[in-house]
Amino acid sequence: MKGLVKILIVLVVAFMLLGAIMVFTASGTYSVTKFNNIYYLFKSHLWKVIAAGFLFIVFANIPYDYYRKYSKPLLLGIIVVLIGTFLFAPKVKGAARWIDLGFIQFQPSEAAKLILIMHLAMMIDKFDEKITDFKEGFVFTLIWIVIISFLVLIQPNVSTSLIIAATGLALLYIGGARIKHISFTFLTAVGFASVAIAILKHARERVLSYFQSLITGNDINTQVTQAKIALGSGGWLGIGLGHSRQSDLFLPESYGDFIFSILGEELGLAGTITVLFAYLFLFAICLVIAKKSQDKFGQLLVFGLGFNILLSAFINAGVVTGLLPTTGITLPFISFGGTSIILFAVSAGIIVNVALESFKTEELKIAQVG
Repeated sequence: MKGLVKILIVLVVAFMLLGAIMVFTASGTYSVTKFNNIYYLFKSHLWKVIAAGFLFIVFANIPYDYYRKYSKPLLLGIIVVLIGTFLFAPKVKGAARWIDLGFIQFQPSEAAKLILIMHLAMMIDKFDEKITDFKEGFVFTLIWIVIISFLVLIQPNVSTSLIIAATGLALLYIGGARIKHISFTFLTAVGFASVAIAILKHARERVLSYFQSLITGNDINTQVTQAKIALGSGGWLGIGLGHSRQSDLFLPESYGDFIFSILGEELGLAGTITVLFAYLFLFAICLVIAKKSQDKFGQLLVFGLGFNILLSAFINAGVVTGLLPTTGITLPFISFGGTSIILFAVSAGIIVNVALESFKTEELKIAQVG
């Protein structure tokens, strides 16, 4: 188990270091143009990486059983914050998703994902066999998924809302819920999501442009076009770190959600495939840690957190390559940003703690037998 923890730590640190390098190379021109300082966005990102690393260590040392006790108060708290964000937060590009804390733009929906995973893991563990009964168990977990998904949806933030719903249903499946209950819920969610997309202008335009691209063969939008140019020009091995041409204002905000394209341009197909396999490897480690966990709560917690990282990574890659409609989902640990990288680091820290606690329990059992 200790070996897995070491590998997990190496992967997380490698992701964050790679992210810092890519943010620097992708944001330099923009920083000079807008702020007259090539290091402006890099410095902003760097302190968040340091904060993320610090919180990774902190949460790796907090016994994960605390989340079982405090998940409900935390969930109720984040619901209040989400409501407050919707009612009072200023709109940016038509969406009220961020709270300005002065030193960071906090995105409550990211915290809501993490806290919901904690609470669902606790509830599924608590209900045990009752989770197979729709009225006695399943529906109570579903209520929380619906509340959080809805509050994120109306910000509006359709993509994050769908990730929350998908992660919640995946947890229920792993936790033993019946396929027919999950399937019915999934189809219902797809129906509501379709209605929401039809109502929300920005979501409707993104989906329509996506389907139009499938029919006509054209790209979804300018960002995707420039992202594909970046990926294509990278070839097999890339044009080298710091040599990106698309980051010279051709690809808008290339240091954010579309940083995967700059990674492909500078490190090539080999670099992008290596990164995606690294995410898969991280999730595989999470599965092993979950299997070795000493209780169901720990198993579900690790699976949910690991699944969220994997799903976010592959959705981001799918958007950049034009395989999925454009969303605002970041590349875990790598994209520029504050809330995202910090909460992914917190997630990784919790996973490490579950592994360490399981290792301690195993050692204790061996000592008692001996």
